[in-house]
Amino acid sequence: MINTLVFVLCLVTSGASPVVYGIENIFKEDLELEQQLKIINKPSIKTIHTKHGDIVDCIDINKQPAFDHHLLKNHKLQKKPNFQRRIKETSVKKLSDRSIFGLDKQQRCPKGTVPILRTTKKDFIREKNLLNSSIFVQNIPGVHLAEVAVSPKFGPYFSVGGDNSVYNPYVTKGQMSLSHIWVQNGPINSANKISFGWHVSPELYGDHDTHMYTSWTSDNYHRTGCFNIRCPGFVQTHRGSYIGSRETNISFYGGPIFGFYSSITQDPLTKNWWIGSLDYNIGYFPAKLFSNLGSANKVGLGGRTLTLSGYRSPPMGSGHFPDRNFFHASFYKLIFIQNVSRENYIPEKYQIEKYIDKPKCFGLSYYGNLRGNYGGALQFGGPGGNCGN
Repeated sequence: MINTLVFVLCLVTSGASPVVYGIENIFKEDLELEQQLKIINKPSIKTIHTKHGDIVDCIDINKQPAFDHHLLKNHKLQKKPNFQRRIKETSVKKLSDRSIFGLDKQQRCPKGTVPILRTTKKDFIREKNLLNSSIFVQNIPGVHLAEVAVSPKFGPYFSVGGDNSVYNPYVTKGQMSLSHIWVQNGPINSANKISFGWHVSPELYGDHDTHMYTSWTSDNYHRTGCFNIRCPGFVQTHRGSYIGSRETNISFYGGPIFGFYSSITQDPLTKNWWIGSLDYNIGYFPAKLFSNLGSANKVGLGGRTLTLSGYRSPPMGSGHFPDRNFFHASFYKLIFIQNVSRENYIPEKYQIEKYIDKPKCFGLSYYGNLRGNYGGALQFGGPGGNCGN
């Protein structure tokens, strides 16, 4: 260490200015990272170490990172939505057990606080290697998808949801594999979009586990938007389930199958977009974040993968193609959407648009209403591989 300092001092005194500039840049970047960490990691009322090894801080609900956004400085917190949605848990359980993203019941944050996954300096450094938002933009090299959308002809739309099987597809550095529901509106170059589901992303979390995530943008990810709470925007309201939480109850080919019921619904009064699970809401994206998401002209479900251009694509879902056996390929069942009637209904096959860019790598089958314990049903996914750009 002493020899290193002497060497640096010799270079400085000898006029080797590039070294000085290099050191200054390192100190500057490090200072910027520390400032970003202070913004995201608010003072906590309580700190929880989860069974998965995560550190979760219980933050004053009125001082969470969302309110650092310049559009939310005077935002009035909405603690509960002005709608009710409950799926009968008995019908959901008949095909799949539950994946519970979040804290155990005995670990929940105290009243008046919400759980926020702590962000580290290493998290920021890893993210620099991640094509952070391009996975949600079509026609980008390395991004592949197998999704359905409900046609704009039958909109506008105000809600989408379904019970999704949770898997842990194998990914390597620079890759991501996800399953999600989404709502969007606006011209493609300035689209407003919200996505909610689960994904595997080593660059985002530093592991190969399955995590619950959400993302948003108001300009098709040109300047706005991010995953989870890495930028201000998402308002957390639930004391137990939190964005970025990991899950070890994972489905396997042939069973057992673990499901995660997810929904995105607009509040009819405040116009905020709430994300929820089986019978509770996790939080919301305030209407003020968006320029043209007063309603959605498209809603959709399915999967995506991301890899570096020229590399083999990771698997999607279970890694198997749809075959109508719900113990094989990844699925959404009990699918519903809401249009202007604000009543849940199952999209008909003729209302569906399919997006499959690499059929040799990934497949998709929308079955419509299978009734019984399935309702509206979709299968998607595949092994990936040499898919090309």
